[in-house]
Amino acid sequence: MSFEIRFSPKAIITFDEIITQLNQRWGDKFVKKFKDKVSYSLDNIIETPFLYPIAPENIELRKCVLHKNCSMFYRVNNNIIEIIYFWDNRQDPLILP
Repeated sequence: MSFEIRFSPKAIITFDEIITQLNQRWGDKFVKKFKDKVSYSLDNIIETPFLYPIAPENIELRKCVLHKNCSMFYRVNNNIIEIIYFWDNRQDPLILP
C-alpha cells in the first residue's frame, strides 16, 4: 500500500517555529541536521506507518521522538499519513486535542 504524507496547518506552523528557534540558538548547521532527521523519520513512516508508538496523551496519534527536545505527532487514516504538529518537549506538559 502506498502512503501519502500531508501536513496540517498546525504542523506547518509548529515546524517553522521550531526551525526559527533552532536557527537562533544553534545556527544553520543544526537546522540542517534537524531537517534531515525529520526527512529520515518521514521516510520511515511512509514505509512503516505504525513504527512509532501510540502517544500516551492521545491514543489516536503516534509520537515520533525526533530529538530529546522535539517530537512529531501524526495519525494514519487509510493511505494518508497526517502530520498533526511538532512539539518542543521542554514546553509545559502536553495536552493533546
